[in-house]
Amino acid sequence: MLRPSPAPAPALRSVLTALGSPTAVREARTPALRAAQGPLSPELPLPVHVLGVAGSVADATGPAGRPPHTRLAGWRFLIRSGDRAIAAADTMLTPDGWSFSHFFEGPYVAATERALIQAEALRTPYQPRLLSVPELYMLTLWLHAEPDADDHTAAPGPADLLVPLSPAPPGIAADRPYRVADLLPVLSLRLAPPPLLGSAAPA
Repeated sequence: MLRPSPAPAPALRSVLTALGSPTAVREARTPALRAAQGPLSPELPLPVHVLGVAGSVADATGPAGRPPHTRLAGWRFLIRSGDRAIAAADTMLTPDGWSFSHFFEGPYVAATERALIQAEALRTPYQPRLLSVPELYMLTLWLHAEPDADDHTAAPGPADLLVPLSPAPPGIAADRPYRVADLLPVLSLRLAPPPLLGSAAPA
């Protein structure tokens, strides 16, 4: 069961304006968007959070017990044509507020739509978000267990689920939900900086 948060009105307006601009659509690197027939509509808005290297699990499970560091980087809308999503639109926060960033297509569009449909069948209510790990070229559907939480706040909590979207990094199964405590340690190891040359290996 999903309880999505409404996207900021300026973010939605910026995407609608871009969809209505022949120049913006024509210049986008999205053949499916340019070739689409009929109306296009931005749907299923999701806040996009970025997981910082400095806030990996080493911090979350260490003596300090600090949660992972995340920041709200934008809102993403799936662009629907007919009965399926063919592209997505990203918005970003600027000094003047939310504005359109770019259109794109690719495997994450279908993977996001598929993960949302699967999550809708869950009995527990979740607030859907996206969690990006740029250093690993990884994107997950973040199912936040506090459906009424502020979109700008909160790091992944113990009751949250993370669903890696396909294609996921090697060794991480895509399209299946992980508990935060199970997936974040794996990400932490991959995000940890390599040991300095000549330093002793950990015991």
